[in-house]
Amino acid sequence: MPAEVIHCQWLLTMAEGAEPIQDAYVKIVDDKIAEVGPWRDGVADDADVVTDARTKLVMPGLVNTHTHAAMVLFRSLGDDYPLYTWLQEKIWPLEANLTAEDVYYGTRLAINEMLCSGTTTFADQYFFMDEVAEAVAVSGIRAVLSRGILGSDDEVETKLEEAVEQAKKWKGKADGRITAMLGPHAPYTLSPAALRQIVTAAKHYQMSLHIHVAETRDELEEIGKNYGKRPIAYLADQGLFSRPVLMAHGVWLDEGEISYLAKQKVAVAHNPSSNLKLASGIAPVAQLQEAGVLVSLGTDGAASNNRLDMFTEMRTASLLHKVVNNDPTVLPAETALKMATINGARALGLGDQIGSLEPGKKADLIMIDLERSHLTPCFNPVSLMVYTARGSDVAAVMVNGKWLVKEGRVLAGDEEEIRRAAAARAKRLAQLQTGN
Repeated sequence: MPAEVIHCQWLLTMAEGAEPIQDAYVKIVDDKIAEVGPWRDGVADDADVVTDARTKLVMPGLVNTHTHAAMVLFRSLGDDYPLYTWLQEKIWPLEANLTAEDVYYGTRLAINEMLCSGTTTFADQYFFMDEVAEAVAVSGIRAVLSRGILGSDDEVETKLEEAVEQAKKWKGKADGRITAMLGPHAPYTLSPAALRQIVTAAKHYQMSLHIHVAETRDELEEIGKNYGKRPIAYLADQGLFSRPVLMAHGVWLDEGEISYLAKQKVAVAHNPSSNLKLASGIAPVAQLQEAGVLVSLGTDGAASNNRLDMFTEMRTASLLHKVVNNDPTVLPAETALKMATINGARALGLGDQIGSLEPGKKADLIMIDLERSHLTPCFNPVSLMVYTARGSDVAAVMVNGKWLVKEGRVLAGDEEEIRRAAAARAKRLAQLQTGN
């Protein structure tokens, strides 16, 4: 099996209790990490390839636990609206005109943006998931895919069947880089019967659930008006938490709900930039973490962010929760980095495969170019990655032992051709929306 050794200036393994290693190496055999540690003579003697990264920092690839990749096609088409208005007046009319090919090229564009900014795994909830999976397969990235399920009970039955068939079709494909969850959209877009039907399917097929919950105050009011309960209690009544749940947002939670989520081992995907831009609120991340809830980071879709840069999410989350809690020690850099790496991997059920650079795990890693003015000096590499680094500082990206980005450029496919194709489709959708 081919072996590659990377000799780097700094190594952040994100293994439990591990410290940053200066003048370090990572040895990769086939698609896995074989060794990590301080550089020493002879470590590369049996390597087929030695990569000189002595001006680089190597760390695990970032894990984006909540997005809607193809929504890059709507970037800047629906800004400065609250969530319900944004969905009903801007996004859903646009989505009504989406084709499978639109979603394919939108996803390819989003994947290129994510890869170039250091994301190696993403959790996607959207439509035309065969096309999303094809985009994942050809690009080399890792993904957890959920066909978004919403609408009337009749629509849900059809969409659920489609979701299950797609999950079966793609399980283990693309060298094992594709896995699936079921994706009930939200408590306000599904009936109680539909939610129970999805939960039953999740139990039968042993699948996890990816759902938006407690995102806005409007959601609380609507669920309260219709069912006399808050969203968490309402979803509990439908049996949702009998399966592993990846809960996007979790903004409007009280103390009792936080305790309940901890007991149920629910993972929360925190989307700080999207929540801020839509003025949805600020999730009680410090309280969730104190209660033992696993909190990861997501970008949400580019229509509401408007970036897919996980470095931005780390910095935003850390700064935001310091000021909200009036405490500069809240959500320190190390915690933010864990949220974007190992916590994200665990939230997706992949903690034994990715999220840290340890022997036996998949070789999903990124290199940061430290020879930048804003990254000089480097006294504390963890702090530097969270508070200073940008997605544009990513020099190289490896997934499953294969280089997908080198010198900041995507290697799979014609990056400019994908950009032009996606732009043309976005233009068509915008014209359909406006009638021009």
